[in-house]
Amino acid sequence: MTRDPEQPEPAAQTDADIFRIGQTMTRMRVMMGRRMIGRIAIARAAPGLDLSQLDILEVVVRIRREGGEATVGAIADAMRIDPSRGSRLVAELVSQGILKRDASQEDGRRSLIAPTEAGEALLTEIRAVKHAIVAQATRTWQDEERQAFSHLFERFLDGFEQIFQAGDGPEDAALPMAAQPAAGPDAPDGPAG
Repeated sequence: MTRDPEQPEPAAQTDADIFRIGQTMTRMRVMMGRRMIGRIAIARAAPGLDLSQLDILEVVVRIRREGGEATVGAIADAMRIDPSRGSRLVAELVSQGILKRDASQEDGRRSLIAPTEAGEALLTEIRAVKHAIVAQATRTWQDEERQAFSHLFERFLDGFEQIFQAGDGPEDAALPMAAQPAAGPDAPDGPAG
């Protein structure tokens, strides 16, 4: 079987695809940096709430969903923030009725953090906003395309997360030198964006 000269070499196509993914991630990072979904949800459901407080609420729910104990320390670790800042943010959400503190069954001195009914309502609103935005962005897609993308996107993020779970970033990851990000102000945005 002869190769079609119009088609790129497989290795070149793989490099082009990886470059395209990296460029697309950069676009997504810029758009997500504006935190539009969170801002819309806050405006609808909890005016005055701060985006970092919204992050705390999301982390609490994720820790609990994964079977962990949502303590202030676990929340701070998950968000990679100082424990004292995590404690302040949790305290603010408790005072606003978004989170509550419960005593741990194993150790009564430890507080477990959980969403209140108001916190659950806020999460429902956030999910509705996200759903509406994703539905709008994929409105012209076929059902099969949306299904394939949802599985592949989740799989991609799972792999991306695994690279960074052991450390704080690319400097700690076991990546080949060619994959390490370039340094300096003229360095192109790669897959990490």
